[in-house]
Amino acid sequence: MASVLVTGSADGIGRETAATLAAAGHRVVLHARDEDRAAHARTAAPGAACVVGDLASLRQTRALAHAAAAHGPLDVVIHNAGLGGGRAERAVTEDGIELLFQVNVLAPYLLTALMPRPRRLVYLTSGLESVGVADLDDPQYERKPWDGMQAYSDSKLLDVVLAFAVARRWPGVLSNAVDPGWIKTRLGGPDATDELPEGAETQVWLATATDATATGRYYKRRRELRANPAAYDIAVQERLLSLCADLTGVALPG
Repeated sequence: MASVLVTGSADGIGRETAATLAAAGHRVVLHARDEDRAAHARTAAPGAACVVGDLASLRQTRALAHAAAAHGPLDVVIHNAGLGGGRAERAVTEDGIELLFQVNVLAPYLLTALMPRPRRLVYLTSGLESVGVADLDDPQYERKPWDGMQAYSDSKLLDVVLAFAVARRWPGVLSNAVDPGWIKTRLGGPDATDELPEGAETQVWLATATDATATGRYYKRRRELRANPAAYDIAVQERLLSLCADLTGVALPG
């Protein structure tokens, strides 16, 4: 049985993923943004440990990494937590970093860099990564006009870039990206086409398959797809790692 951390497991796809893993007998470590949401997270896996930390804060993300590591060793980390697009205005965190970029990209990078290496890493992305732009000269929309959906698409592309970069840097770790589909959640909205179990199935499979050997891949419904071409560009991968290291003060080990 595997030991798995699922970030953002208070509701939606993360909660479904945690509940499915727990029901199958795996040891799940839950995560929630605050104590109120932690109570919701615990309903997915009663009795499971739950770590708390707001990914919109570098300080809290660092503390979260240490808290999660204390529940280790972890076999798998599923980077599920994230913010949706569509914000009308650019928002900035307490760290002076654009909110979508910090939560969707910088936080999973920092957790990856600070926590002991698991055997498997799964980064959730979106089909909108296909229209994302890896503009690492201005990833936080400091100079170009704000576009909430484009910023979201960009962040989801950078999640794939991060997954592929880690796969290349850490050959002993299976690091992959997953598009869960358009799922009926608070984030996906009532018009979404797919149900919660479909949104969790690929992450569960990647976390638990006994014959898993693939790394640096992009999946949807257990099928490998081609990602945005920028994700395969080693120069883009290295620039993203360097940018994240500069913003957090933490370099990816190895």
